[in-house]
Amino acid sequence: MLNNEKIKEAAEAVPVLRRAAREEELVWINPDLTEFATAKPELELTMDDIEDAERRLERFAPFIMKCFPETKPRNGLIESVLTPIPGMQKALNEAYHSHLPGRLFLKQDSHLAIAGSVKARGGIYEVLKHTEDLAAEHGILKEGDSYEILASEENKAFFRGYTIQVGSTGNLGMSIGIMSAAIGYEVIVHMSADAKQWKKDLLRSRGVTVMEYASDYSEAVKNGRKLSDANPKSYFVDDENSRNLFLGYAVAAKRLVGQLEEQKVSVDKEHPLFVYIPCGVGGAPGGVSFGLKHMFGDFVHCFFVEPTQAPCMLAGMASGLNSGISVQDLGLTGLTHADGLAVGRPSGFVGGVMKPLLSGIFTVKDSLLYDYMRLLLDSEDIFLEPSACAAFQGPARVLQYPETKEYLTAHQLTEKMERATHIAWATGGSLVPEDIREEYKNTYLG
Repeated sequence: MLNNEKIKEAAEAVPVLRRAAREEELVWINPDLTEFATAKPELELTMDDIEDAERRLERFAPFIMKCFPETKPRNGLIESVLTPIPGMQKALNEAYHSHLPGRLFLKQDSHLAIAGSVKARGGIYEVLKHTEDLAAEHGILKEGDSYEILASEENKAFFRGYTIQVGSTGNLGMSIGIMSAAIGYEVIVHMSADAKQWKKDLLRSRGVTVMEYASDYSEAVKNGRKLSDANPKSYFVDDENSRNLFLGYAVAAKRLVGQLEEQKVSVDKEHPLFVYIPCGVGGAPGGVSFGLKHMFGDFVHCFFVEPTQAPCMLAGMASGLNSGISVQDLGLTGLTHADGLAVGRPSGFVGGVMKPLLSGIFTVKDSLLYDYMRLLLDSEDIFLEPSACAAFQGPARVLQYPETKEYLTAHQLTEKMERATHIAWATGGSLVPEDIREEYKNTYLG
């Protein structure tokens, strides 16, 4: 880790970070984006890893159906719909002069079963992977067994002897907490000051222990890891560095292929795909983008979106310091209404993986999160939590910034935009209580 003076010097040497320090809305185009065929052999994880994760989720499907009957219509698959949102596209074009051509879709991870957020992918997957490892080690699962047996009272009693812990600003804690409690684990979620009260209340109602911290996400993670390390029967879910979380998210991309085919959407040289994903520490958007690049290669263009007060992945990637820099080093607070994105220091692991794969990062002011939320509700009658609405900054601005126009020109995309597909990846919202929804609908920031 560099000392603060060196970090400050490094940040000031990067023009986009000087602008980020002034809380500007902006876009950063990744200068290290590489052709996928060149980048692929150097990546730490592979398509085999994604397929292994997919098979594991399939093995757990009978157990998931048993514990969560709402997953039965999809045979135990935790998956979300891909929804065309032409009304929102028209509303963005009218309200923000976005001039967005092509088609705009919403990937509704906001409505994923069990946890109601994108974290249902990575968080639940990591808990299941750990459960499979423990069950195999202790002879609970034998080859050929249906994983439904893990839901028996006898096996729940076994898992009660083990603890799972995680640090979270909200949605990851909910996915880990809900699934872990269903299996039988003792669960401790370490939550930062940014976490919403209703999320803490929901977890406690499921028998989860919630430890609250007055400080930010990084401190919650640090304390959670320390407590977990002191208990030999405790497993810590490390959102900053976990390969398992990352692979759980990556599986989403394989399933998206079929959904695009169902919608008769082509993705190829003449039909580019643009995907915009809200970003906190980086695990979920990184995993999803990693999977998308494996599915679509150079035909997909992945962008993260971060709040102007907490652009941690932008700071890490644009400076080249990854987790060696925080938004506080830029003079920013890290405080944002987008609780799921309220992260001061990015995942160094994700920053490294994304270096040759990510197209760029947008930043968005908190006030727009609520404006986009109301616009989506009015145009499509779909509710998302404010954090998830960060995704709309991409479609709203992609044709407005000089940097993105240059990107389109450099990649010979300008003439193809009429045939492009845009996906705003909705990361959370379906579990938000009705009274909080009303509060959000009536929140207007200057």
